[in-house]
Amino acid sequence: MDLLPTYNMKYPMKKMNLLSNMLLILLCSLSLIAQAQNTVLTGQIKGLAGGTVKITYDKDGVFKNDSVKAINDVFTWETNLSAPQLISFMAGRNGYPFFVGPGHMTLTGVKDSALSYKLSGSQMQDDAEIFSASVKDIADQSNLLYFGYRKASTEEKAVLDKKLNDLRTQREEKTIQFIADHPKSFFSIYLISNRASFGTDYTEIKSLYDKLDESIKQTEAGQKLDQKLELLKKSRIGTQMTDFTQNDTSGNPVKFDSFKGKYVLVDFWASWCGPCRAENPNVLKAYNAYKDKGFTVVGISLDNKADNWKKAIREDKMPWTQLSDLKGWKNDVSTDFGIQSIPSNLLIDPSGKIIARDIRGAMLENKLKQLMN
Repeated sequence: MDLLPTYNMKYPMKKMNLLSNMLLILLCSLSLIAQAQNTVLTGQIKGLAGGTVKITYDKDGVFKNDSVKAINDVFTWETNLSAPQLISFMAGRNGYPFFVGPGHMTLTGVKDSALSYKLSGSQMQDDAEIFSASVKDIADQSNLLYFGYRKASTEEKAVLDKKLNDLRTQREEKTIQFIADHPKSFFSIYLISNRASFGTDYTEIKSLYDKLDESIKQTEAGQKLDQKLELLKKSRIGTQMTDFTQNDTSGNPVKFDSFKGKYVLVDFWASWCGPCRAENPNVLKAYNAYKDKGFTVVGISLDNKADNWKKAIREDKMPWTQLSDLKGWKNDVSTDFGIQSIPSNLLIDPSGKIIARDIRGAMLENKLKQLMN
């Protein structure tokens, strides 16, 4: 069926002009509708009392912070989102994560009461809650073990580590099952992307990606995940490490190929990264134990201020080669290898092949012992 009528050429010019104007108005109206905000979140939060809520979200690759004034306990937030995503909602002291997307959604709850919040109208949020319920028992057990870890003895920590690893394995099995059961879910993409961001090997991420339905792979989120996979492919175990050059602390260019013939830990870190600084003593211990047996470390810093970078190197007593282009998260090497969280590392063998990824603490020491003793 034709959407627009066929006009008789016998119509008077005046009538034709009128019809043309009507058509122009219709097209303009359709254009305005297309440009209207496609995401509407209406909230009724007890205790807002005319206060302001803050919402942080991703807009075209840039994080935005919107402030919305409530009328009594009610607010309305409108924006344009191309796909569902994770936002941070703040009403009062605390921030709360929710998955929102195109469409009309409703948020209810009591200010500063995390358990009271309920988001309706978001399929991704519904899927997230299904997954959360499936791993709740595992999360509760893990939290109890972590609580006792700090005060545990060395022997007790070894036992706790084994229990925590068993729980992590159970959670991974639940994750794989959820993705297989929900191949068209944006939350499945979120789970895979999250694992990719925290250093999981390419082969494992690719196997999860292959479980997704073709329709979800074609979305913007699916295509971004595909691009992330292409980056991870460069750092997958068994791949030859690509040569690169960056400046050391004195400004001298250093080629990675100059370290061939040794086992090299390429260590991605930054002075502002607390977990990185906590891991540095473990790297130093491994370096001192095996530096005379053909092992070394090359640090790649995601700092953007030279003074902070050099100060951290002195404070943490790191004697190995340190490199950086001082571009922060846009460091050329970390970007090229798809490094999206730190601390992260790659272990390279004497031939230049990647043989391990993200091994820290006892894992690093055990791997080196296995290779060199």
